[in-house]
Amino acid sequence: MPVLETDLRRLKIERPSAGPPSSGKGGKIRIFLVCLGIVAALIAVVNFLQLSAHTPKEVRVQTVHLASGNGVQPEGIVLNATGYIVAAHTIELASKVVGRVAWIGVDKGDRVQKGQELVRLESQEYQAQALQAKGQLDNLKAHLAELEHGSRPQEIQRARADLDGAHASALNAKLTLDRMRQLAQDGVVSRQTLDDAQAKYDSAANNEASLQRTYDLAKLGPRQEEIDAARAQVVQAQGSYDYAQEELQNTVIRAPVAGTVLDRNVETGEFVTNGFVGDKGAKGYVVSLADLNDLEVELDINQSDFAKIQPTDIAWVTTDAYPDRKYEAKIAEISPEANRQKGTVQVKVRILHPDSYLRPEMNASVAFVARTHDQVLQPPSRASLTIPSSAIRQDSVFVVINGLATKRNIAIGHSFGTQVEIQSGLQDGDLLITDPPSNLSNGDRVRIRKD
Repeated sequence: MPVLETDLRRLKIERPSAGPPSSGKGGKIRIFLVCLGIVAALIAVVNFLQLSAHTPKEVRVQTVHLASGNGVQPEGIVLNATGYIVAAHTIELASKVVGRVAWIGVDKGDRVQKGQELVRLESQEYQAQALQAKGQLDNLKAHLAELEHGSRPQEIQRARADLDGAHASALNAKLTLDRMRQLAQDGVVSRQTLDDAQAKYDSAANNEASLQRTYDLAKLGPRQEEIDAARAQVVQAQGSYDYAQEELQNTVIRAPVAGTVLDRNVETGEFVTNGFVGDKGAKGYVVSLADLNDLEVELDINQSDFAKIQPTDIAWVTTDAYPDRKYEAKIAEISPEANRQKGTVQVKVRILHPDSYLRPEMNASVAFVARTHDQVLQPPSRASLTIPSSAIRQDSVFVVINGLATKRNIAIGHSFGTQVEIQSGLQDGDLLITDPPSNLSNGDRVRIRKD
């Protein structure tokens, strides 16, 4: 039995004594639950922050536009307008004669000097006409010289010899006639023989009289009327020759002024005419050219803005192609009538010092500046955009692109109350956030507030 009692004592369960909680399995579970709660709280905070970050922020926006003539203008500028650059004088050079193009010496964009050959036409026909007119002129000039110099001494001597011969023949015929007349009275010869002698004498006498007049004319020379008529024929022939020469010279088309070729309208082998024609067939002009040192900007000014400009105002011209280049200009022409359909008045301003950057048909912006006596006028800035000052945050603004706030650095110009001129950084049509929240960052999602 002692052995059994010993075994039973070994099977006895010892109860834990009362005291502080041990670090056993139960404590570990409680620590785990606490950590799990902390992690869950952190995850909830992160999710909240991420949700807040991806929630679009409501913003107010406005579309940026170029300042119009009725809007706020920079200091001194009375009106902004847009138009196109044009050549003050464009020449469509046409041919004076009809012919086929034999040679072309220029192309579009070439600079030419006054008198430079541009196009040559086939000239064989005009050369033949000029040669014919020259021969006719020389013939008439020789005839006039003959008349003006009168008869030569040899011609007078010949006329005198002919007259002397005729006089001798007439004298001999007179002697024969007298003899025949005496013999006829004596009945020796017939009446027929007497008549023959009379006829021979009359013929010799008439010939003598004719040669006497020829001799007298040879000594006097031609009449003044004949000389005048011959001189008039020479003048007429000279005009025909000059015209033929001019036509021949017109087969070579030259530049009437120095300038730049804007367009070439013909090719070698094409036929040109000196009249107005359509697009097909013969061409009416060969090239068009203009002096690009004489440029203007053509504007259509609204009638409501027309009173803002004066003929004494100056202007500054800028182009979209070269926005940093500014050109001084002045009003060159104001149309005497308005356009009823458009409600505008055409105004042209002449660019005072154009350069090679400017091209006809470029779009241009013109700022009209009132001329005053107490200020020195300077060219205005290229930008003519004005935005609310509330949209600016440390020389930058936010624009909306594809639902995201995009930060833009800007250059600020003049201030006009609540409006600020923007010289660079914005473009016409940008969607500007007018009052960005203080926590707005580049790339944040935004939602346009509609109110």
